Amino acid sequence: MNKLSINDKSRWLVPLLICIFCSLTYWQTTLFETVPEILKRGTQPSDFPQMVLFLIAGLAMLILFKDNPKPIAKLEPKVLKTMGLLVGFTLLAEIDMFLGLGVFAASLSFLWGEKRVIALFLVGVLAPVIVFFFFDFIFEIRFPRGILTNIWYG
Repeated sequence: MNKLSINDKSRWLVPLLICIFCSLTYWQTTLFETVPEILKRGTQPSDFPQMVLFLIAGLAMLILFKDNPKPIAKLEPKVLKTMGLLVGFTLLAEIDMFLGLGVFAASLSFLWGEKRVIALFLVGVLAPVIVFFFFDFIFEIRFPRGILTNIWYG
């Protein structure tokens, strides 16, 4: 009987861990307060996170059937820098989520090789603005207060 290599184990372990994370997070969303039907003007606060979690879990399961893993020798420096950007986003999001999102998106695009200023502007400024207005007007979800959101919310 052959021993499973690290890659064979991770082929199952990574999607399993992602699905466990999604399950625990889904459970957390069931604790959100619900809006009575008569006052509801959009989706419930838990609806969007639950849809995203189903998508993430579905994509994780797709890895099992579509991915053909190849062993990697070591993590590239770009991966470690990306992880650092995630930490930076988390810290900036405490000040303002959209400021963090814009800086993260533009920095990540630059790190991954985008050099065109217009493209960096579109990703770093225009995309967060579109996301903000999409959630504010379509889903009617208010974001946590921050420097930029205080300007809009007053």
